[in-house]
Amino acid sequence: MKKFFVMICAGIVSLGAVHAQVQSQPEAQTLRLTLDEAIEVALSENPTIKVANLEIERYDYVRKQTVSSLYPQIDASAQYALALRRQEMTEGFSFGGKNTFNVAGNIALPLFVPSVYRQMKMNRTQMETAVESARANRIDLVAAVRTAYYNVLLAEQSYDVLQEAIATTQRVVDNTKELYDNGLAAEYDYLTAQVQLSNLKPQVIQAQNGINITKLQLKMYLSIPEDVDIEIAGSLDDFRDRVLLDEDYSTDVSENTTLKTLDLQRDLLKHQEKLIQTTRMPTVAAFGSISYIGQERVDLSALMGGGAMGGGAAGGATAQQQSKFWWQYPISVGAQISIPIFAGFKKTNQLREVRNQMAQLDLQRDYAERGVKLQVQQAINNLLTARETMLSNELTVEQATTAYDISLTRYNAGAGTILELNSAQLSMTQAQLQYSQSIYDYLSAQAEYEKVLGVNVFANDTTVE
Repeated sequence: MKKFFVMICAGIVSLGAVHAQVQSQPEAQTLRLTLDEAIEVALSENPTIKVANLEIERYDYVRKQTVSSLYPQIDASAQYALALRRQEMTEGFSFGGKNTFNVAGNIALPLFVPSVYRQMKMNRTQMETAVESARANRIDLVAAVRTAYYNVLLAEQSYDVLQEAIATTQRVVDNTKELYDNGLAAEYDYLTAQVQLSNLKPQVIQAQNGINITKLQLKMYLSIPEDVDIEIAGSLDDFRDRVLLDEDYSTDVSENTTLKTLDLQRDLLKHQEKLIQTTRMPTVAAFGSISYIGQERVDLSALMGGGAMGGGAAGGATAQQQSKFWWQYPISVGAQISIPIFAGFKKTNQLREVRNQMAQLDLQRDYAERGVKLQVQQAINNLLTARETMLSNELTVEQATTAYDISLTRYNAGAGTILELNSAQLSMTQAQLQYSQSIYDYLSAQAEYEKVLGVNVFANDTTVE
């Protein structure tokens, strides 16, 4: 009986644990994200960033390959040869064993190789170029995520405005119907109110579709599966409170990724120029080799006038004690110097080609800098225009809301018409939508401005080790 009671208690506990686990799992996966969290997810999960990081890792391997050229190079070889026909000095007299073994080892140590030293410096600049490319990808991705995030907020706020407009219009329809039923309003007023309500419903559906599309775009940047729903924290009004109202906008383009990339490309060409020049310099290397050679002995007694055979028993014993193979191990060490003298003007023309590329790059750099400065000025103008538009639309919303309240009061009092009320309600809805759009335009312009300047927003620089 006691054992049965223990089993029942264990079953109740296990059922409770399963129930708690089911309750802890949400029915649908929903991920709530702030802007900072969305940027962090994108910087860690977006394939573009992962590819850029792998490119940095690849150049690290390239650098290590160059460094390995200064390490000792050791190799070994083994060979076996079977003489099907041995070499003859004269008719009937051949030399060399039928079986030959050869094991050899070689070592080479570079002592002075200027081209490798220059290549190592060039590899470091290549690494810096990859790091700058990764930084550019992060800056572009951050700007894209911010814009997509603001786009979702704009779609959601527009949807809320239209929902509020439908609720307001529905109240007008209900009020007008009550007046019409009591003979205090014309049928025209009631039909007009219904038409106004019907015209708003397709806009709500369009706004809902806009929310879905903008969320899909944001999930693409964040590499979030489509079946995972996301919930965006905050609203455009929250970001509106962070707006900078001063006009002290920086025009420093020294951190612009395009210009920094061009500067690094010029550094690479400079390294390439010096690398070509180092090929005219001598190189010094030390080397060493050792071989272990075994060759089958040849019986030359028949060629010695029988002397070996005539030695009697002692001579036969000595021949039997000798090894079947003759082994030797020559060892040699030394140094080698290689001095380039003439290569048919190849290096001269290579230098001219590199210097020609540097001249082209200087012209491109100057033109790109002027273009970037123009982009910065345009971004500042867009910021100022969006800011003024936003402040103007904010005042327009207040005025349109006041006008609608007055029209509603007049209509309820019988002093106003349904057309006047519908016009006021439409003006208020449009003003609210335009105000939301102006906040989005300002925030997007700010993201573009920081992107052109090359500002690192939530993007940690990758250091070169």
